[in-house]
Amino acid sequence: MEDALGSPRSVLLLGGTSEIGLAIVRRLVRDRARRVVLAVRDPEAAKGAADELVELGADTEIVRFDALATEDHRAVLDEVFDRGDLDVVVLAFGVLGDQAEFDAHPEAAVEAARVNYVGAVSAGLIVADRLRRQGHGTLVVLSSVAAERPRRANFVYGSTKAGLDAFAQGLADALEGTGAAVLVVRPGFVHTRMTAGMAPQPLSTTPDVVAEQVRRGLERRATTVWAPAPLRWVFAVLRHLPRPIWRVVSAR
Repeated sequence: MEDALGSPRSVLLLGGTSEIGLAIVRRLVRDRARRVVLAVRDPEAAKGAADELVELGADTEIVRFDALATEDHRAVLDEVFDRGDLDVVVLAFGVLGDQAEFDAHPEAAVEAARVNYVGAVSAGLIVADRLRRQGHGTLVVLSSVAAERPRRANFVYGSTKAGLDAFAQGLADALEGTGAAVLVVRPGFVHTRMTAGMAPQPLSTTPDVVAEQVRRGLERRATTVWAPAPLRWVFAVLRHLPRPIWRVVSAR
């Protein structure tokens, strides 16, 4: 349950090694969150992050969670919720992939779609059910500006984010009035390991900037935030560009 000042006290990060997800968790811990659960496919890979969060003052645990193993999602998530209510659940797992690889190996595109969309739908519906039953809490979904209009240079990734974004927006409407909520986060180009070696896009940002936008969004109970915020107005224009122009703009 949130404390007297409205700050979340408990956080579950689905995708426990996500740099953006961990930045969000660290920001919430600095704002008095004290229970943290990192759900990750390889628990060993999350030990360093867990140790850091403990040093910041959070009681932190790691649980095994695989986005592709949808048959296990209910058991894993129920176990976490059964140990105590959660104020914030951050859905941060996903893969970027490479369009050239997807073109050459469609099976790789299918697996990316299963992680980014199918896995997220499975986990998102289960989390929403538990938040609704406890009567409070927010599911934070890491979408992307790519959801607004997928780029030619990586349209498989963009299509999975478009599906995820639409799912999350619909879920937010379905939870209206239950005490539970959804916050959709649309970052632009974020400097992380996943984007290392790629040419930065205009209005590039960092995980810490995204985390601050999420904190503000939770504080004002928003349904959608952009990171950085000006991207909202940029895409208000880009989504309406004629298709021939968009093909050129989005080719890099």
